[in-house]
Amino acid sequence: MTSLRLSGLKSPLAGPYDFALESGACAVISGPSGSGKSLFLRMIADLDPNEGDIWQDERPRRSLRAPDWRKAVPYVAADAGWWLDEVAEHFAPDDRKSARDLALRLGLADGQFDGAVARLSTGERQRLAIIRALVLSSPVLLLDEPTSALDPMAIDLVEGVLKERLTAGTSVLMVSHDEQQAVRLQATRYEMVERKLTRLA
Repeated sequence: MTSLRLSGLKSPLAGPYDFALESGACAVISGPSGSGKSLFLRMIADLDPNEGDIWQDERPRRSLRAPDWRKAVPYVAADAGWWLDEVAEHFAPDDRKSARDLALRLGLADGQFDGAVARLSTGERQRLAIIRALVLSSPVLLLDEPTSALDPMAIDLVEGVLKERLTAGTSVLMVSHDEQQAVRLQATRYEMVERKLTRLA
């Protein structure tokens, strides 16, 4: 079953893109810096100007309010923004227990989840940004270099959780320059060059 489908997605800067991702499937995009990988994900999330048609599980994006679409198809930047002082304040009260559980699974301590954002390392912020998306239990995840700041042990922990979500039916579209990461996640590989997307053999 197709979980995410794009038809004629474009902007003045990129596209058009036609693309489909099945439920429980992972697709990994590589390509040179500045080739349009992040822009592509941001267009899907409706964070950058774009036109064209997108469906999530046959629901057209245009039928949903922007906040509802971004909950269904959340985008996690490589260096995500934090707008409040405390980490826990970025999570809805009902999500904090599951977020803490995920934080422990990803090698973070309780004190880090309940502490100040300013005291976190880049890698800790990156894992917590992923958790912000995971607690939404969204059918699709858009991840922009989600493990770029992590050591091998932390990468293994993140990939373990992503594999569980894939098995449960979540679809993952991610940017990564690690070819072996695509292999480990059994992903279909794509390359972005000059804002054109090509599937690799």
